Amino acid sequence: TGNLTSVSEFFLLGLSDDPELQPLLFILFLFMYLVTMLGNLLIILAVISDPHLHTPMYFFLSNLSLTDIGFISTTVPKMIVNIQTHGRVISYVGCLTQMSIFILFGCMDGMLLSVMAYDRFVAICHPLHYPVIMNPRLCYSLVLVSFVGSFMDSQVHNLIVLQLTCFQDVEISNFFCDPSLLLKLACSNIFTKNIVIYFIGAIFAFLPFSGIFYSYYKIISSILRASSSGGRYKAFSTCGSHLTVVCLFYGTGLGVYLSSAISESPRKDALASVVYTVVTPMLNPFIYSLRNRDIKRALCRFLNKTI
Repeated sequence: TGNLTSVSEFFLLGLSDDPELQPLLFILFLFMYLVTMLGNLLIILAVISDPHLHTPMYFFLSNLSLTDIGFISTTVPKMIVNIQTHGRVISYVGCLTQMSIFILFGCMDGMLLSVMAYDRFVAICHPLHYPVIMNPRLCYSLVLVSFVGSFMDSQVHNLIVLQLTCFQDVEISNFFCDPSLLLKLACSNIFTKNIVIYFIGAIFAFLPFSGIFYSYYKIISSILRASSSGGRYKAFSTCGSHLTVVCLFYGTGLGVYLSSAISESPRKDALASVVYTVVTPMLNPFIYSLRNRDIKRALCRFLNKTI
């Protein structure tokens, strides 16, 4: 139909056009959303209520849970409503708002994982200086820097999209306003759009991942020099949950985000994006609680008091 110079709304194509699958998708995503909210809220309440968990590691964990709640709440409720009402329309302003909040929480997720890796690095490589280095002022500053950096990332995306004056289409082949897909719909040069996607991805995704990689390089080097096998196991066990979450988040999110610039299968990208936008926030509370005795005990005490 030609290029569109004035766009007031977009159409979210979702995961499937099959009417028979819609009730199943509604139940599945509603269940995952409720489980995610409950699991992350329990982690936050357990950390707040238990004085033994008032440490930097659990402070960052509670902030990660809060970020995961915001991350999944940006996309899934809109998808559930669309399935229930059989609607796919999202306004231009609503799309940009969803995109900005999605990038804000997604980027903050990655930056908090990097901060948590640094926390583990200090705890394992400099245990005697840990209380001095990871003081409350530094912990609050690291969370604040994570938020400010994430906010800047979201606004950069917003400014880029606001500069677009026309679109090739109004159909977004995903269940939310994916920033990379919005750029692909623009009429401007494809090469320029790809450069923008890769550049922003490198700054706000690769740099936190580099911090995680460096921290674990130092951690592994320190562990291998330890003479006690028990000490090695304890050090590895404290990092296992975090490493699992890092692999799950970056392995899917970064791959889908960067590959979308050259992908020829948008529906496969939409299915893959479910992993880092829905599955990862849902699994984080289970990964951290099942492998952590302190969290288990705090959750049991909190639930006993509540009941």
